[in-house]
Amino acid sequence: MTPLSQWQNFYVIVGSAAGALTGLQFVVMALMANLPARETEAEAVAAFSTPSVVHFGFVLALAALQVMPFHSLSRLSIIWAAAGIIGIVYTSVTAYRVRTQRAYNPDFMDWVYRVILPFLAYSSLFAAALITRPHPTAALFEVAAVTLLLLFIGIHDAWDNATFLVFYKRHEVRNRK
Repeated sequence: MTPLSQWQNFYVIVGSAAGALTGLQFVVMALMANLPARETEAEAVAAFSTPSVVHFGFVLALAALQVMPFHSLSRLSIIWAAAGIIGIVYTSVTAYRVRTQRAYNPDFMDWVYRVILPFLAYSSLFAAALITRPHPTAALFEVAAVTLLLLFIGIHDAWDNATFLVFYKRHEVRNRK
């Protein structure tokens, strides 16, 4: 029995949630597609909506990797390290996009959920890769915590985006008539 076999149900549940929530993001965007658009909205989508799908994608990928039949954690830890670095770079790009977009003035919580928490999550994923050999159980729990954190960040961001679109955009449309 490998150390990963005890995590099968956890990753099936988390991966299924990430897949379903990714689909719901697409539904929300499709429902709002017929609203009038402003020139700056593409910047806002890249800064505020796309990261949710990316985080859900990372959760789905981590869940799939965790249930694959790896016989040791050493190869998997290389993937964790690479994913952590990619996530850190993506979060840096997101920070730039949040700062430079002109559609919305981000508040403190936007920075927390769009930049700070994802940076901590992806940094922790990289750190899990580094501690795998001396502390394999701790590394597995750290990756599980990262997976849940990214899932909850995505849920928060998706909810934030949906409520913004429903309440603020609907109000804009009504005022234009």
